[in-house]
Amino acid sequence: MPYAIRATKPGGTDVLEQFEFNPEDPGTGEVRIRHGAIGVNFIDVYIRTGAYPWPVENNLVLGCEGAGVVEAVGAGVTGFKEGDRVAYTLPNGAYSTHRNISAASVVHLPDEIDDQTAAACMLKGLTCYYLLHNSFRVDAGHKVLFHAAAGGVGLIAGQWLAARGAAAYGTAGTDEKCALAMQNGYTDVINYNTDDFVVGIKALTEGSMVDVVYDSVGAATWPGSRDCLKRHGTLVAFGQSSGPVEGFKFADLAVGSLYLTRPTLFHFVSDRGWLENASTALFDMISTGRVKIAINQTFPLAEVAVAHNALESRATTGCTVLVP
Repeated sequence: MPYAIRATKPGGTDVLEQFEFNPEDPGTGEVRIRHGAIGVNFIDVYIRTGAYPWPVENNLVLGCEGAGVVEAVGAGVTGFKEGDRVAYTLPNGAYSTHRNISAASVVHLPDEIDDQTAAACMLKGLTCYYLLHNSFRVDAGHKVLFHAAAGGVGLIAGQWLAARGAAAYGTAGTDEKCALAMQNGYTDVINYNTDDFVVGIKALTEGSMVDVVYDSVGAATWPGSRDCLKRHGTLVAFGQSSGPVEGFKFADLAVGSLYLTRPTLFHFVSDRGWLENASTALFDMISTGRVKIAINQTFPLAEVAVAHNALESRATTGCTVLVP
């Protein structure tokens, strides 16, 4: 029987519950997908806990990326047919064996990319694309600091940065995670629990500091991220896994005439042209071996609460996937 996992209200993993349903026919402009794999991301935790706003009052099906097979096509849909392998990323609804979704949000999968790889890479890989191409265009010779370098986005970013010829410095919370990041394109990785990463970056760059910092950690790293930037450097804040930044003032950027941006993936993927171009670039990076997707944790869909607990406790590396 088809089933999904919903959060009955904002809260801990105890608000997650499984329920059965009968898949509906797709509406106009929609396709129905039978999931082969579903990605798990920190944004799912932000939404579950209420740190990010809910689009409904209660009973929200979480999950922002998935891959599978088109089972049915609604009226007005062109470019997709039953049996097509597809993937997507957009807010909520993925923690389900089946779902209806706008065809405008779906992309075709190349034969060489399996469902688990696609479900693991759509949100994280497209995030890397906008970070490195749109938020700050990284070119050969740029010096980059990327926090949470051993996470799902971090491991993809390290490889992509190396392919672009950048000097990529990372941070991670254990020596094991630092070693993992070093295997994925980073020039050097600093254990932020044992070393001051600002001091470390100053030493690694011989005092010149970095052109851009990518920070998804938030409260715990914000002051240091700013201090790692060279004059006219850019801070790209794209998450808050340690909590939101508080007490920020525009004058904080005056220390180096710094730039600050807070981009969100879903403002990019809503542009169909961008989605197609970025997905093609991502799939090409994977198909050619320049980026390898590390699926280091796999859970049954029914055990999504266990997956969330592992993610929140920082017990995971790379990507986490649910299998219906």
